[in-house]
Amino acid sequence: MRIYETAFLIAPNLSEEDTEKLIQQMADVIPAKKGKMIHVDKWGKRKLAYQIKKFEAAYYVFFLYKGEADIPSELERRFKQNEAVIRYLTVKKEEGEEKTTPPKKETPKAKETVETKPEPEKMETKPEPEKVETKPEPEVDLKPEKKKKPSKEKSEEEEK
Repeated sequence: MRIYETAFLIAPNLSEEDTEKLIQQMADVIPAKKGKMIHVDKWGKRKLAYQIKKFEAAYYVFFLYKGEADIPSELERRFKQNEAVIRYLTVKKEEGEEKTTPPKKETPKAKETVETKPEPEKMETKPEPEKVETKPEPEVDLKPEKKKKPSKEKSEEEEK
């Protein structure tokens, strides 16, 4: 008999009762196929690293068991039939590896810290430069004035 570890992820939208029922159905396959369950590890709902079937979280379950090669294949067949199982993986363990995969430690949330500014030390105050009042310059029209050409009519009037 070989040692296997099967991990599977259950959709988070199932109720707790349905989740437990599904886990029990999958666990019942092992004794039915003349295997021996060593350990069932339920991690609970965890955030996924990336979306799977539009889910961002899943219920993690690990089975560690001894049995023949037909047990993992039967479990995988049942996982494929059930839409609530969104991912699964079976790994063959060596004889000395009867320990389950340790759960991933959740990172503690950072506590809100209130920033306190240190009191300013006595600093020399530099005098501000004196402001010099400037008189506004007169407005200058930058457009050159157009000189009017004397018209012939005016020039004639002036001659008279």
